[in-house]
Amino acid sequence: MSRMQLDIVTPEKIVYSKEVEMIITRAANGDIGILPQHAPLVSPLKITAVRVKKDGEEEQIAVSGGFLEVRPDKVTILAQAAELPGEIDVERAERAKARAEERLANKEGDQIRAEMALRRALNRLEVAKTLKK
Repeated sequence: MSRMQLDIVTPEKIVYSKEVEMIITRAANGDIGILPQHAPLVSPLKITAVRVKKDGEEEQIAVSGGFLEVRPDKVTILAQAAELPGEIDVERAERAKARAEERLANKEGDQIRAEMALRRALNRLEVAKTLKK
């Protein structure tokens, strides 16, 4: 099966760099599936799980926004933050979720920031669950 290179990069490190068969993620205009030889594309990314298919298996990477660049033989994701399932501190994500939910419920502080924090925490928790499957 045909493959393409996927690199997920944050300001701190290269989080993921492998040849894969398919990528599914949430771009600015909705979900997108990317196969090798995809037309060139640049798009902002939502807070999302990047689903990667390789050798009949699927893995997920939690991405907290960023940009997606697609070329026929390579996909690069420049992310503000990205974590593999085994790197996610579930207790920390649970605490962040609780703080964000409390701020939203009490209408404390910047509600947009609280909503974004909640989305990031939920995304991280959802990706962390895939490790147990």
